[in-house]
Amino acid sequence: MSAPTDPIAHFRSWLEEARESEPNDPNAMALATVGAGGMPSLRMVLLKDVDQDGFVFYTNFESQKGQELLAHPKAALCFHWKSLRRQVRVEGMVERVDDAEADAYFASRPRDSRIGAWASDQSRPMEGRFELEKRVAKFAARYAIGEVPRPPHWSGFRIVPSRIEFWRDRPFRLHERLNFVRERDSWRNEVLFP
Repeated sequence: MSAPTDPIAHFRSWLEEARESEPNDPNAMALATVGAGGMPSLRMVLLKDVDQDGFVFYTNFESQKGQELLAHPKAALCFHWKSLRRQVRVEGMVERVDDAEADAYFASRPRDSRIGAWASDQSRPMEGRFELEKRVAKFAARYAIGEVPRPPHWSGFRIVPSRIEFWRDRPFRLHERLNFVRERDSWRNEVLFP
């Protein structure tokens, strides 16, 4: 079998297999950013789209990850599918999705999730759960009739990959590693030692 030449198509095929075997959130990915002091920060987010332009997720721009990505537009992702014994690592520059793309995705979310995007001051301290519940009630009342618009502080990021590595578990820790590196408009691939 020959090595794949299109890492995005290869990723999509692995993601499709994960959707069939992973019990929860096959689109979950660890997102690494870097703060002002150079300290890395890591958390789980959900992939919402992937195409030749990159990997897309959505968040509150006022959150820790939002602030870090706006200040330092570089990130790394890691997908780990335990049931398949595979992982994919992605590194690249980050760009904001356009307003039309963000609006379309926001409109597709459940109404309560859209209200939550208004109610949560994500990553900031709160006095207690009741404070959040009051804010949810306030915004639910404000948008009781009609559509819930996308908040100005809520949108998406696209990680434009410069490197994608596919890892597959093999016996005796002799794993398979296939690395893709972007070179202008094409990809160079190489097999790495485990």
